[in-house]
Amino acid sequence: MLKLFEKTQIGSMKLKNRIVMGPMGTTGEADGSYCTEGIRYFEERAKGGTGLIITGANVVTTKYEPRPCTELSNFHHVERLNMLIERCHHYGAKVSVQISPGLGRQQFTDPFTPPYSSSDCNAFWFPNLKCKPFTKEEIKDLVEKVGYSASLAKMAGADAVELHAYGGYLLDQFHSKQWNTRTDEYGGDLKNRMRFTLECIESIRKNVGNKFPILVKFTPVHRVEGGRELEEGLEMAKILEAANVDALHVDVGCYEAWHKAISTVYEKEEHQMDVVEAVKKVVSLPVLGQGKMFDPEKAERAVTEGKTDYIVLGHQMLADPYWASKVKEGNTMDIVPCIGCNECLLAGFSGKHYYCAVNPLCYAEDNFELPTPDGTKKSVLVIGGGPGGMSAAIAAAKRGFDVELWEKSSRLGGNLWAAGLPTFKHDVLRLITYMERQVLKLGVTVKLNKEATTEDVVAGKYDKIVLAAGSVPVMPPIEGIELAKAANDYLLGLKKPGEKVVVIGGGLVGCETAAYMKETAKEVTIIEMLDDILAISEHCLNNDQALRTMIKERNIGVVGNAKVAKITSTGITYQKDGKESTIECDTVIIAAGYKANNQLEKELEDKVEDITVIGDAEAPRKILTAVHEGYHTIRVM
Repeated sequence: MLKLFEKTQIGSMKLKNRIVMGPMGTTGEADGSYCTEGIRYFEERAKGGTGLIITGANVVTTKYEPRPCTELSNFHHVERLNMLIERCHHYGAKVSVQISPGLGRQQFTDPFTPPYSSSDCNAFWFPNLKCKPFTKEEIKDLVEKVGYSASLAKMAGADAVELHAYGGYLLDQFHSKQWNTRTDEYGGDLKNRMRFTLECIESIRKNVGNKFPILVKFTPVHRVEGGRELEEGLEMAKILEAANVDALHVDVGCYEAWHKAISTVYEKEEHQMDVVEAVKKVVSLPVLGQGKMFDPEKAERAVTEGKTDYIVLGHQMLADPYWASKVKEGNTMDIVPCIGCNECLLAGFSGKHYYCAVNPLCYAEDNFELPTPDGTKKSVLVIGGGPGGMSAAIAAAKRGFDVELWEKSSRLGGNLWAAGLPTFKHDVLRLITYMERQVLKLGVTVKLNKEATTEDVVAGKYDKIVLAAGSVPVMPPIEGIELAKAANDYLLGLKKPGEKVVVIGGGLVGCETAAYMKETAKEVTIIEMLDDILAISEHCLNNDQALRTMIKERNIGVVGNAKVAKITSTGITYQKDGKESTIECDTVIIAAGYKANNQLEKELEDKVEDITVIGDAEAPRKILTAVHEGYHTIRVM
């Protein structure tokens, strides 16, 4: 048996395996209690075989800052939390309720109200705002409320509580010299800076008793200049162990290096495990570790080698609630892969609930379920084998329909190949492998090298046609454009760059192309019409940080506010601030966006009864929109 599936114990809490769903903030009702969809979302992860579920942060009060997620501050919050816990218990999962005194300088609700913090440091989202330091009386108030909140969690049937003391949030602001400049007993040396947290632990213990497990999630290292270094983090671990807690949950990073904390496609697998292992070596408590541990083999190796006691999965649990049971059954090829796009996080920080690019059922487990096949036979033709087309074909096959998928190239995947072939984006290739497997496994008739014509489509007399033909690169009207090639050609390896490369376009594709080209080219420069690269890219801040860091570390030149006037065989000429300049280069790559490949729509609309255009064929957008539109087009048939 895999060590991942050993029965273990944290304090008095018995666990059926070493697999943990990590805490991720959850939207709730207007009063802060869990909503029905949120309860169902957690239940599905329990049903999928997860041993321990840690809820997202539940704030203990809204006295000092608005509620960012769910709240556990009064008797009336217990009912919904109890429903959540009981439904997880039905499947043998245990639930640890995460309790938070607040976000402090991370509070992101508006640019007008200074948030509270340990000191008068700058607010993260609104740097022009100076934070209001908590008074000692207010700290005592929060400490009492943390204890009361823990008692409510226990009343609701929780198996443990986890104190939210990491990632640059409020308690970590007190822990950290860069944010805590207090001169009273809550500032100064490490023990004083940890006093607030230690008082919270003491308050929790007083309210839940000696046998109820307390976990603490903390950050031993920030991995930013001026932030905490590991030596201090290991001292923190020892102090926490001495405070009578039952387990340590290790985190890395803060919002200034958010991609170090919440993984993106650009991070390497196991990127936090060195810190987790370092903590494990200095404490005797159980340690929970995370950091892109979605590969079952790497997860098993980490616990077998003693780097961590528990494997914590966050966004992978959104992508596939059944990760644990699939690993246990040896069915790892059917795990829906997280691709590190962080559309989930972006949705949450845009005021929505979580969405998952690769799982349309996330947070809508009942509402968006496919209708059960009832014997009705319908024929479905999907034109295009990218993520949208494959999503539609998979859904149609699951509904029991007869499905054909036509793809004009020699392989499925569409533009996912260009997105995933750079060395730092191979997570995307895992999605192609997964979706292709499902298409074939479900019996979809796949015709490769098959370009759809109006005559062939009409002749098939299909009940439903899904046009998912994707998009094609835009080539702007620049003098000498024939001397340049689209980014896709280089991303796919059809063309190789020379020594000096210019990428025209500093959006997401342009930046990723530039970073990839720098692996072989000596010089790479991005030319962008707007002030800055990634200016209109709709992706989450942590992905943005990770890509900008890569651009900087790879020493890629950036020229903003520039318009390319001419391309020649030896370089490019651009205009900036009314002046003309030239860059010598041997390779010019165009990353000026994409346009929909939807010409079949007009040709077919009067000749077929039911046609839907999805994904990039409707308008070039994201993997999420393609996958979701493919799924829902079939779901509502």
